[in-house]
Amino acid sequence: MRSVMITLAGFALTGASLCAQARDIRPDDRFMCSWGAGTAARAQELKLSGVSRYAAAQKIQTLKFSKSWMRSMALGITEQTFDSASRAKPVVVHDTFYDGCIHYRVARKEPVKPAQRQSTGHSPAQPYVAGAHAPRH
Repeated sequence: MRSVMITLAGFALTGASLCAQARDIRPDDRFMCSWGAGTAARAQELKLSGVSRYAAAQKIQTLKFSKSWMRSMALGITEQTFDSASRAKPVVVHDTFYDGCIHYRVARKEPVKPAQRQSTGHSPAQPYVAGAHAPRH
């Protein structure tokens, strides 16, 4: 019984920390995750309805996108969806994609701990510039 309570407390703390971190996600990241999840869900609908991968890609090519990265991303998401053996409902694909994307964006924003930083040979007052050498004294 004690171990069950400890496990439940651990899950509660993990959930609370993820909720707190979720507020740190930029609106652009949320938009990208939501858009990608919708794209994956539509691709799954096409796959389950028997549309070929080629026809799905052609359909994407006819769409107009508001951002330059969207077309290639939509093609990639569709290709991955068609490669998957999953027969899950589109809503499940949407939720799984969105949750995974948000989790990735949150994990990517975690600061690097001081012990993990590698010495770059520059002082904190001077920004590190790739290819530039540290001044010799």
